[in-house]
Amino acid sequence: MHPILSALRRHKTGTTLIALQIALTLAIVCNALFIIRTQFEQMGRPTGLDEQNLLMVATTQSGINNNTDAGKATLDASIKADLTALRQLPDVIDAYETRSIPLSGGVWGLGLRLKQSGSYGSHTTYFHADEHALATLGLGLVAGRNFRSDEIGEDDDFGILQPAVIIVSKHLADNLFPRGNALGKPIYFTSATQPSTIIGIVERMQTSSAYGGTDNRTWDTTLVPMRLVTPSRYYVVRTRAGRLAAAMQSVPAALYAQDPQRVIPDGLGGDEAGVRSFAQIRAEAYQGDRTLAMLMGVISIILLAVTGCGIAGLSSFWVGQRRRQIGVRRALGATRRDIVRYFLIENALISASGAIVGILLTFEFSGWLMGQFELTRLSPVYVLIGVVMLLLLSQGAALGPALRASRIAPVEAIRSS
Repeated sequence: MHPILSALRRHKTGTTLIALQIALTLAIVCNALFIIRTQFEQMGRPTGLDEQNLLMVATTQSGINNNTDAGKATLDASIKADLTALRQLPDVIDAYETRSIPLSGGVWGLGLRLKQSGSYGSHTTYFHADEHALATLGLGLVAGRNFRSDEIGEDDDFGILQPAVIIVSKHLADNLFPRGNALGKPIYFTSATQPSTIIGIVERMQTSSAYGGTDNRTWDTTLVPMRLVTPSRYYVVRTRAGRLAAAMQSVPAALYAQDPQRVIPDGLGGDEAGVRSFAQIRAEAYQGDRTLAMLMGVISIILLAVTGCGIAGLSSFWVGQRRRQIGVRRALGATRRDIVRYFLIENALISASGAIVGILLTFEFSGWLMGQFELTRLSPVYVLIGVVMLLLLSQGAALGPALRASRIAPVEAIRSS
């Protein structure tokens, strides 16, 4: 160890730079791996819906004024006719009208209070629904009942939301009533003067945004028994197993048969496609997460490659400088294995020093990310994986120069330095 430490003291600048490079790489790569895992976990979490058999259709009818009673009556009749036609298709199980579903975008949120004059106890994303919504989405009730047809009202999108009855997710019910007695309890939406009674609880339902922030916001959802009577609307359709592709053709055809003048976007020219499977909705919702994960992966690979090249370059430089010293050691009886071991131990000391500093930087960086982006605490497992990975990388990068050093002949000892 003494000659190794002496050599490192004579090359303080190179040793320090490589150790700092290893430390910085460890801090960035460990946190990048953690972020990538977090992104994939978020992208893979279930919404609570029958995702494999769902599609959503955007449609607009022109020439109808929904600000008049006659226009509203015409639109309401059109919606009912569309839904009847969709439900009669052989590929379709059920359908309903709404303006958003989980992951489809368009966050419609309100505060919730247990008393009209009380403080807000939670926040919820709400979805328009009718008596067909649960069957269409594949949601199962864990308590209570479904909406009845006579409970479905109209939402003009301007009034205060205060339906007589609502259905909530189990997560929201537990947040509002930790003792588990949410069923039958009244709650008040923002600015509401009349209570809304919880008549049903579904097991799980995600918000309409992929970025719900904390877990509470992600799963705190409410179904309100209302139909939005406007020219532009969405139909959610649940298909029979294996019939999704066929339904994506038959559903718009059935809607055009009801009204040939309606508009269903084709997705060309940058417009959102009018007919989308839930797989497409999920892919669009998490496009940013996938991009971020890919970017983090590329950055990690580049950093590891640069670090490996730096270690290999420094080791090669030192081998070139020490040819005479290596020749002397060979002349004095050192084997090729001894020479390889010497350089690997030297490199291991540098890498270990960088790893120790890197561990401290890793947790500091993780703490900063927690404060800025609401990430969870970095698991020590990722740090351990990062340390092992970098030590193996550094030893692998130094192995080539070490093998070249071991091939230096003893005759080098008599050559001028």
